[in-house]
Amino acid sequence: MRRSIEPLIQADLPRKLVLLTGPRQVGKTTLARHLGKAAESAVYLNWDVPADRAVLQRQSWPVSSRLLVFDEIHKMVGWKSWLKGVVDGRPAGQQLLVTGSARMETFRQSGDSLAGRYFAYRLHPVSVREWCEATQATPQQALDHLLQRGGFPEPCLADDAIQAERWRAQYLTDLVREDVLEFSRVQEIGAMRLFVEVLRDRVGSPLSLASIARDLAISPTTLQRYLDILRALFIVFTVQPWHRNIARALLQSPKVYFFDTGLVRGGDGPRLENAVAAMLLKHVHWLCDARGRQASLHYVRTKDGAEVDFAVAEEGELTQLVECKWADPHPHRALTRFAVDFPQVQAVQIVRELRQEEDLGRVQIRHAAPWLAGLAA
Repeated sequence: MRRSIEPLIQADLPRKLVLLTGPRQVGKTTLARHLGKAAESAVYLNWDVPADRAVLQRQSWPVSSRLLVFDEIHKMVGWKSWLKGVVDGRPAGQQLLVTGSARMETFRQSGDSLAGRYFAYRLHPVSVREWCEATQATPQQALDHLLQRGGFPEPCLADDAIQAERWRAQYLTDLVREDVLEFSRVQEIGAMRLFVEVLRDRVGSPLSLASIARDLAISPTTLQRYLDILRALFIVFTVQPWHRNIARALLQSPKVYFFDTGLVRGGDGPRLENAVAAMLLKHVHWLCDARGRQASLHYVRTKDGAEVDFAVAEEGELTQLVECKWADPHPHRALTRFAVDFPQVQAVQIVRELRQEEDLGRVQIRHAAPWLAGLAA
């Protein structure tokens, strides 16, 4: 299926190196192969394949190749300086796409060795908008499908839900068992898997590592390291509370969500909230990567406990407040309050099962599926 960032990458490849990061099996290789078919000649080389690794080390790919795709080269010792040399020494007109996950994303955030030489994109799981465009489904059909299957291509396109669940069980096992060794010790795999299982039940709640540490008999410092690893592996992402003082915001408890909504436990409400979080993050990253805007995803919570699920900020200013509900059409009290406090901000309550959309004061009550389909990506 065609991904929303594919034409953007295609337009940027003649200009600069393109770095594409994202979770494992989210579709990076498939996207790269689609781009290769559009090029006059393309070479795909994966560091994990011994024959490809030899070609990469020798730099013996055909000079005439129009598009070079390098996958997982962050596993090469000294890959940053090696890639810089390839970029600076390639013939005129040769395009270069580098894909990867985990440590590649860490490099993307610094990018010191390739400053000014690349554009970066993040590939996310399938959204309501993408599923509608790919299958001609209605937004409601797309949301129902993604809530059941999650947005990773293989379970999303599977013949039935059983095959999707089999994929998910194997995916999580392999990811924790294999990729965690890039960051940690083999003895910690069991503890990290247990931490993941705990997080599956705590989606959408402010995260207390001290509380989980007591339950698991693991130090909060160790759990924080585990959380950093899970984020680097694109298993989870965190949403920080909104505050103009960023340092102060980082001291407050984040919320944790999964890139794969199918991993969420706890019923319809948490799964819907996770799906909305994932699609809002994709929207925010699209604004950053494709439009060069400074955008971020947060939630709002006051000392007296008033809370709104999500807040989108652009260029340091709040632009949207979003509360998600399964079937409650009545304006959320905190959303109504913050809509008054921030009159310049769009305040919307999206509802999965809604009979009629309304504007109630400053709060917009909207059907969740069409609203999500209207996001940027």
